[in-house]
Amino acid sequence: MKAMIINEFGASDVFMAAELAKPQVKPGHVVVKVAATSVNTVDMMIRQMGEDLAPLSPALPGVLGMDFAGVIESVGEGVTQFSVGDEVYGCAGGLADIQGALAEFMLADAQLIAHKPKTISMREAAALPLVGITAYEGLVRANTGAGQKVLVHGGAGGVGHIAIQLAKYLGSDVFATGTGEAQAKLIEKLGAKSIDYTADTVAEYVATHTAGAGFDVVYDSIGGANLLNSFEAAALNGQISTTVSMAEIDLTTAHFKGLSLNVVFMLIPMLYNHKRNKHGEILAKLAEIVDAGHLSPVVDEPAFVLADIGKAHDRLASGQAMGKVVVSV
Repeated sequence: MKAMIINEFGASDVFMAAELAKPQVKPGHVVVKVAATSVNTVDMMIRQMGEDLAPLSPALPGVLGMDFAGVIESVGEGVTQFSVGDEVYGCAGGLADIQGALAEFMLADAQLIAHKPKTISMREAAALPLVGITAYEGLVRANTGAGQKVLVHGGAGGVGHIAIQLAKYLGSDVFATGTGEAQAKLIEKLGAKSIDYTADTVAEYVATHTAGAGFDVVYDSIGGANLLNSFEAAALNGQISTTVSMAEIDLTTAHFKGLSLNVVFMLIPMLYNHKRNKHGEILAKLAEIVDAGHLSPVVDEPAFVLADIGKAHDRLASGQAMGKVVVSV
């Protein structure tokens, strides 16, 4: 099969075309003919940082790519919920010793996948798994629900644009930060009130949108130093969910406001074989929400094919992407 591999870690030009043996099915797994995959920040981090990002980094040569959508070609012993020819999607490879989706075929644990939403394309479905699971987990762990005011930091990004739609689906009044006209238009289209973080201070937009009380839930898809902004924006006894907590920050504000901090690291099930079935269940729920018309993955405008994976990584790194960068296989 055709694949794009890396023989070393580094810049986006490390990808090379190669012919690899097609994976063989094994119990509890399926072999999928990959139609599309999408690029996530963690894919770039693994490519750049290599062994510094252990245990995520694969042995070399490696095949990256976590998200995929495709068609099942073969089904392993013990798999009863899928059949040959089923259209599926998931986040099931591309780290440690698990081959990724930058290839014509991949072996996937059946617990990590679900039937693809019927109402969207393969490219759109490939954009959803990692960010969809991440957004869903963060909102559920924060007890997001009807009548709450939710702030999403990074509303035009991969996780952020999904979090907006899911929070709205859960009945919340949603606000999201971004900058520039294009991001503002996307945020508003997705059902949130756009906040230009370069024009308004946290105190100003908290005063404007919550009468100074703060947001019940803050989903911080930026994280790091931005967590201080999330603490400031949150209501007393509020909930913060974040995808990036690798930072040394002062928790004083969080303490005196009684905040709860939920750290979402959605790779745990795949990395440690820990409750993998939960991801399949979430993906099935997301498919229901998509097909009911409440969730639409946003695919970034430039279209890439497998040989262009380096350019796709560059596109995500540029900060100009809207939604998800998708690669057809």
